[in-house]
Amino acid sequence: MCAIEVSPVISTERLVLRGPVRSDAADIGRLANDFNVAGMTCDLPHPYDAGEAEAFCERAMAQDWRREARFAIEHRSFGVVGVLGLTTGANGRPQLGYWLGRPFWNRGYATEAVRGALKWVKRDWRRNLVEAGHFADNPASGQVLCKAGFLYTGDVALKDSRARGAKVPTRMMVWLA
Repeated sequence: MCAIEVSPVISTERLVLRGPVRSDAADIGRLANDFNVAGMTCDLPHPYDAGEAEAFCERAMAQDWRREARFAIEHRSFGVVGVLGLTTGANGRPQLGYWLGRPFWNRGYATEAVRGALKWVKRDWRRNLVEAGHFADNPASGQVLCKAGFLYTGDVALKDSRARGAKVPTRMMVWLA
C-alpha cells in the first residue's frame, strides 16, 4: 500500500495557496528580507537569509496538515508573493498569520488570500473560529482582517517581534463562521 501526502491547494480569483516547496526559498527569502515586512510579523527575523528561507520550506514540507498549515501565496502571473500560516494555539484554536512582500502591498492580495484560507479552515478543518491579531502600528493589516470578516475582541496583547527584538502591542481579532 502506498500513501501519498499531498498538500492542500486553495485557488482564488488571482491567487493559489499551496504548500511551500524548496524552489520557493529564493523568492520567500528575497521578499521576507525587508525590515518593513519582517518587522510586522512575530516570527520573521531580520535580516532573513537564504538559510532561514530554506529551513522554513523544509519545515513546511514536513508539516502535519491536520494541525498546522503554512501556504506559499502564489500570484498566477507574479509567482510567490508571500506566506500565510495557520497554527493551533495553546488554547486549541486556529491562529492565522500572513505576510506579503512589499511590491505586492495595497492590491487586495492579502484579503483575497485570507478569505480563501478561511473557507478552507471551515471546510477542511471544520472550524468556525479563527484568531488573529495585528501590531497596533500596522493598521493596514487590521483592514485586511476586517475585510475578511474578523472582528476586534477589545484585547491588546504584547507579542514578540523577532525582527524588532521587542514586544509589540497587538490588537486581537476573531473570525466566527
